[in-house]
Amino acid sequence: MKWGASIAQIGGYAATGFGFTTWALPFFAIGLLGWLAVGLAWRDRAIILIHLVAMVAMLTGLVTRG
Repeated sequence: MKWGASIAQIGGYAATGFGFTTWALPFFAIGLLGWLAVGLAWRDRAIILIHLVAMVAMLTGLVTRG
């Protein structure tokens, strides 16, 4: 789970860096949800918090910018 989520997030960074913004969001979302699942499984509040904040920021951007 950790490796898959990490690779997905790296894919999101790469997609952003190379200008493939359409692909960046799905990669980031997969990585974010993966790490959130890891945080919940480990009961690690720091991992849970940072990924919940990232999810709220991502969803807010999607709602306000469509």
